[in-house]
Amino acid sequence: MVSFIVPAYNEELELSRTLAAIRDAASGAGQRYEIIVVDDASTDATPKIASHFGARVVPIRRRQIAAARNAGARVAGGEYFVFVDADTRIGSQHVAQAIRALESGCAGGGARIALDGRIPLWGRLMERLFCAVYFGLNLGAGAFLFTTRANFNAIGGFDERYFVGEEVHFSLALRKLGRFKVLKTQVVTSGRKLRLYSARQILGDFFTVILGGRGAAFSRAKLRLWYDGKRENVPAEFEDSARSGC
Repeated sequence: MVSFIVPAYNEELELSRTLAAIRDAASGAGQRYEIIVVDDASTDATPKIASHFGARVVPIRRRQIAAARNAGARVAGGEYFVFVDADTRIGSQHVAQAIRALESGCAGGGARIALDGRIPLWGRLMERLFCAVYFGLNLGAGAFLFTTRANFNAIGGFDERYFVGEEVHFSLALRKLGRFKVLKTQVVTSGRKLRLYSARQILGDFFTVILGGRGAAFSRAKLRLWYDGKRENVPAEFEDSARSGC
């Protein structure tokens, strides 16, 4: 069985599309599955939406992505773990390819990404640069990660010392166990950060983390981009005309 683990904080706008996509993807891939939504202190309708879709809701109050993913894994019953962010849509090909990778001996993996909605030109350029470097290093993005229960337990899950960059450490830990597969088939994830923040704000937050070293990632205090909870009011559409992806 595949356990889909979805960390969520105030995701009432995006969550229904994400859960519908997971349900259709798992069914299309012919997999038995469960969906676990970890509601990390939401103040909106996130837990109600998750329950409506038949997901198991696990409430926590940590406001930390690594802790939310680990909380979902602790109650998961599947042999395979697939972590999907609450603003990300996947397809049956992602599930099928992830299972094939794990069955062929890969320790885990992720997928390349495409952003939804209209993205400013500077945002597209930033996206392409990030993807060229990040996926060139064979790392998994937090939007979509997969591994087995055994491998997850072997590395101790996500490192909860980190409030950001936990997916990098997760990827590196899995790579010590075996091959790490980044699927070329893109998942679609929200481009809202590039619509809600200026280039100066985004670059400023990134450089705060980079120049601050590990210590900057050990607290959410200066991680506005990841933890201030800013959300859009209407759902964005995926526009092929604006698509770049990576």
